[in-house]
Amino acid sequence: MTNNSILRLAIQRKGRLSEDSLSLIKESGIKFNSDTGKLKSKARNFPIEFLFLRDDDIPDYVADGVADIGIVGENVALEKGKNIDIIKKLGFSKCRLSLAVPKEVDYRGLEYFQNASIATSYPKILQDFLDANNLTADIHEISGSVEIAPSIGLATAVCDIVSSGSTLLSNGLKEVETILYSEAVIIGNQSMSMEKKSMLNKLLFRIESVQKGKNNKYILLNAPNDKLDAITRLLPGMRSPTVVPLADKDWSSIHSVINEDEFWEVIEKLRDAGAEGILVVPIEKMIV
Repeated sequence: MTNNSILRLAIQRKGRLSEDSLSLIKESGIKFNSDTGKLKSKARNFPIEFLFLRDDDIPDYVADGVADIGIVGENVALEKGKNIDIIKKLGFSKCRLSLAVPKEVDYRGLEYFQNASIATSYPKILQDFLDANNLTADIHEISGSVEIAPSIGLATAVCDIVSSGSTLLSNGLKEVETILYSEAVIIGNQSMSMEKKSMLNKLLFRIESVQKGKNNKYILLNAPNDKLDAITRLLPGMRSPTVVPLADKDWSSIHSVINEDEFWEVIEKLRDAGAEGILVVPIEKMIV
């Protein structure tokens, strides 16, 4: 195969984002060697090649066309500011980029950051936020251990990635403003050929089928026929629920799909409406 007939995907070499990215690709039916000691790997059943890189380098590789697409945190893609497209949000590796101040500070609003000194590994995103809020601050760009900056007198605040917030608390800080909610995204080169865009669309179709499956549950239940209307109104399904007569002529089996976010609320309503023998089955892939 020529390079033009293979889609090249850059993925973080190691870490949680790498693990989740590779898991998604495998669940999409693509087979490849994911040995983390290798820097490249080709799929055996799909025209795609994987490049295993440092996450900070992925936007550069994609912008330069060395890789056609990449999976990175949205925060990394935006901080790099490269000419790339954000093609799809993937729903994992979620975090937020937030401003934090010493916990003893009586924080009353964004005016605290006017003429403040802020330590961060994300100077571009932070500057864009300050500009949007008509604030001027002294930004100290550091590559790691941002949370220690106030305690050593380097800055009066920090701007950093937050997941649980425990790291901030352990360093005497409190989160006061969220600048950006971030998750893993697929980024793409802006000059992909039509052939590669076609391959990308096929990959996205597989990924979306896996994601829809994870976000929904398939349910089967039994219901008395005199309560079918009330129960089916609770189950819109993909189009409408499937109703199958049972051996007992007064009962039917109903099959449908429920969104994960609505699952428990709907299940309780179904039970209250007279449904019995409710069976819930995970969906591996879902194509609509």
